[in-house]
Amino acid sequence: MPGSSRLPVSLRDTFNAHRGTPKGQLAVLNIEVLRNIVFILFLLRWTRILFYQLKGRGIFGSLSDLYVAVRRYLYGVFLRLPGVRTKVQTQISESLLKLERKLVPSGPGVERITTLPNQGWSEEEVRKKLGELADMEHTRWEDGRVSGAVYHGGDELIRLQTEAFGKFTVANPIHPDVFPGVRKMEAEIVAMVLSLFSAPEGAVGVTTSGGTESILMACLSARNKAYAERGVTQPEMILPETAHTAFRKAGEYFKIKIHLVACKAPSYKVHLPSVSRLINPNTVLLVGSAPNFPHGIIDDIAGLSKLAHKKKLPLHVDCCLGSFIIPLLPKAGFDFEPFDFRLKGVTSISCDTHKYGFAPKGNSTVLYRSDDLRKYQYFISPDWSGGVYASPSIAGSRPGALIAGCWASLVKQGESGYIDACHKIVGGMKKIESAVREKPELSADLKIIGRPLVSVVAFLSNTLDIYDIADGMSAKGWHLNALQNPAAIHVAVTLPIVAVVDKLIGDLVDVVEDVKEQERKRVAEGKGAKGAVKGDTAALYGVAGSLPNKSVVVDLAKGFLDTLYKV
Repeated sequence: MPGSSRLPVSLRDTFNAHRGTPKGQLAVLNIEVLRNIVFILFLLRWTRILFYQLKGRGIFGSLSDLYVAVRRYLYGVFLRLPGVRTKVQTQISESLLKLERKLVPSGPGVERITTLPNQGWSEEEVRKKLGELADMEHTRWEDGRVSGAVYHGGDELIRLQTEAFGKFTVANPIHPDVFPGVRKMEAEIVAMVLSLFSAPEGAVGVTTSGGTESILMACLSARNKAYAERGVTQPEMILPETAHTAFRKAGEYFKIKIHLVACKAPSYKVHLPSVSRLINPNTVLLVGSAPNFPHGIIDDIAGLSKLAHKKKLPLHVDCCLGSFIIPLLPKAGFDFEPFDFRLKGVTSISCDTHKYGFAPKGNSTVLYRSDDLRKYQYFISPDWSGGVYASPSIAGSRPGALIAGCWASLVKQGESGYIDACHKIVGGMKKIESAVREKPELSADLKIIGRPLVSVVAFLSNTLDIYDIADGMSAKGWHLNALQNPAAIHVAVTLPIVAVVDKLIGDLVDVVEDVKEQERKRVAEGKGAKGAVKGDTAALYGVAGSLPNKSVVVDLAKGFLDTLYKV
């Protein structure tokens, strides 16, 4: 405009206009200092990360981790190439179709209920349909053909549980004033389990829906405690590679970084020096299993306890599978290793009452040395418009009937009943272990993993394809657990299995001989010892399980979960 002075047209002009003045020089200096501080903080952060990476994994371990990550990434890129992806997806679809045919009934006469009936069924119609559903073709767990899965305490106990269910069908412990009996039973369940695990004065706990929720709550408590008391915002926990996968789920749900520690032969226990090296200021929890699910091995809990106590860190011991067997090993006259609250470094324990406590499925407990730990798993909302809300675990409403069934199981069995079950179950496990170690027909090709002390025995083979053996046992009507890393099979002994242990051993001898004979034939025909993949187990674990990138396995698992909800 006429008569007006010209103004600077950019921030740079303004900056240049003032940089020659004392104030301008000071501003430039402040910017330089700020930039240097940001750079130093950036450098310190990555130096710290690199230091703890090298401290925990070492140079060669870090290089190995990098190699595995790069290999996995490149293989993922390969699987996404147009031609390859189409072929892989076709094979996945074929596998899922086969799975659907196996799991989802089809064909003429199959009734599907996809909407509510126009008129409600009569009681007799409902009972008839329930009977048909119960009698659908299945692996005969009733005949002891299933490893784990069904922790059956006997028909008499099931009848009592059913009666307890009927008395508390509508009960919900979120309303303790409405259902005081459920509140009392739940508190008594926790107290009884605490006493089994040698809990000190002031120890506490809660019931949960299962082992996974118990583990989730222990991890959440440790994370929240570290945040509240130490200001940890990037939590990490250290666990054996054999620890239950629920810990990995907790890591994903609660954003806790997972460090896995190898459990190498011959002991297959967690390697304590590796655990020690991985501890850093972000560590919120150490983990041990008593025993672990894959191999039935009890980690060196005493060693972990000393380390946790020295470093002032929580130590969680997962006894979900050990349940009521492991605390009663001494009273049953079996070898045992220390694992419970008598070790001063142990701060929490998970125990499934629905396994060897024989309670109905949907029952577990998580125990704490003191309320200083339990309080961090609580959820409390004091300002909700619906009123003050508080829950002890993930669920809000919970089935009081399950609590009643659990309480009835514990008081009906009593310590003497559980000791008797311990005798039978551990005795059955040892019979299988002895057969694999001592029978020439088995010991030549099968090898027991570690030194099992509880209810699970696992074995591998250095001469035969263990997954062919798993498929051979499946063909004979057995449902055993296939493992990976290393390839193996395990048997989780239950009371139904105890009655047929000799039959299991006999069938295992026959299957091993059959697999050896098939390999001898192939060699004689010049085809090589290993034939084409035939069984489902060999297909999943022997082929897909060997891929460096597990995206194919993930797709198969997602498809399996989707299939469960198809009518």
